[in-house]
Amino acid sequence: MDFFSGSTLLSLFLGVGLAAASGFRVFLPLFILSLATKLLGNHIEIDQDLQWVGSWPALITLGVAMVIEIGAYYLPLIDNMLDTISVPLAAVAGTFAVGATLADMNEVATWALAIIAGGGTAAAISTTTATARAISTTTTGGIGNFLVNTGETIGSLFLSIIAIVIAPLAFIIAIILVITVIRVWKRIKKRSEVLLENQNA
Repeated sequence: MDFFSGSTLLSLFLGVGLAAASGFRVFLPLFILSLATKLLGNHIEIDQDLQWVGSWPALITLGVAMVIEIGAYYLPLIDNMLDTISVPLAAVAGTFAVGATLADMNEVATWALAIIAGGGTAAAISTTTATARAISTTTTGGIGNFLVNTGETIGSLFLSIIAIVIAPLAFIIAIILVITVIRVWKRIKKRSEVLLENQNA
């Protein structure tokens, strides 16, 4: 299929939107994808080798994993421990989301794009959310983590639904999030360099 065809671009928009949502919560977007595939059937194109994502076992497994993940983030200390593995898990989830939804592209091109666009987007956002939680833990003693965790879950749910319903909008939001992440990291890096120079002065 031509990469610039309408259906392929919509599939990419859907995948990147879900990948961005995976940066907030790993399993929630995959559960939404599984549920949408189950309910909407042919309205969502899934790679032929990954059709199992819309099966009952996959839906139940992802649902249980989603509930456990969301609940674990509300447990003191556990939330920060989860952040140590959340970035690589988010990258895998983001890669899968894009790879699964690009149904008719060449396999090599599909997974190359999935790793870059999906994994990269999810990892960038997950890194930022982990940093936000670390700052919250340090400045509020963990009290503010409840708000951070709730915001992440709501953000993941909202972006996942938008990706299914209005894929281009989800893609635009994902791009804005990535740009914001880059700017935030530049500011953090600049402040760190200033602090280091002041300490060495």
